[in-house]
Parts: sequence; C-alpha cells; structure tokens
Amino acid sequence: QCDLTGWWENELGSKMHVSEVDSQGNFSGEYHTAVSSAQKPIEPSPLIGSQHLDEDGQCTFGFTVNWKFSDSTAVFVGQCFVGEGGEGVLPTTWLLREKVDSLPSDWKATR
Repeated sequence: QCDLTGWWENELGSKMHVSEVDSQGNFSGEYHTAVSSAQKPIEPSPLIGSQHLDEDGQCTFGFTVNWKFSDSTAVFVGQCFVGEGGEGVLPTTWLLREKVDSLPSDWKATR
C-alpha cells in the first residue's frame, strides 16, 4: 500500500512534505525545490492536492504548488507505486506557468 503522507525526495534533491491525507483523498503540505531559474532566493512553498483512494493502493494524485519566491505556479500529476524494496515511488509529470507581461508573450509562459 502506497501512502503519500510524509517526506519525499526526487532525483534533483527537491523535497516535499505531505500532511495527512483525509478520508476524501485531500492533502496539503510544503514543497522545497532544489532547482529554480528565479532571481530570488528559494523558499519552501505550500502545496495542495488530491488523490484517488483505490483499494490496491497504487493511487493517482495531483497537486498544485504556489511558489513563494516567483510569479509562477506548478501542477504535478502522478501515481504512487510500491518499489522493489517496499518503498513508495512517485513518478510525476509537471507543468510550470510563469507570469508574462502580455498576451503576445503567452507562448513562452508554460514549461
């Protein structure tokens, strides 16, 4: 069974903490990114998300991070698996939306 609650770290050294997942699958927490192109110092940023509560425990989930050190927002989606050693593994895909000054610049705002 894969449980999102607790600390997670990715291959780049970014970490997130997920507080308790409620009975509806909702959760909140904090993301500590190790990488950024922002000019300001990196600081922990709040996240809020939801997951499916499937019986097999390999649940899909998604969360949004409101970056406190830049004018951008990121969304992550993924699935929770149990790895060979019994540890949880969270492969994810993300999109980052940066603020731009005008509609003609919209093309370069999402990574």
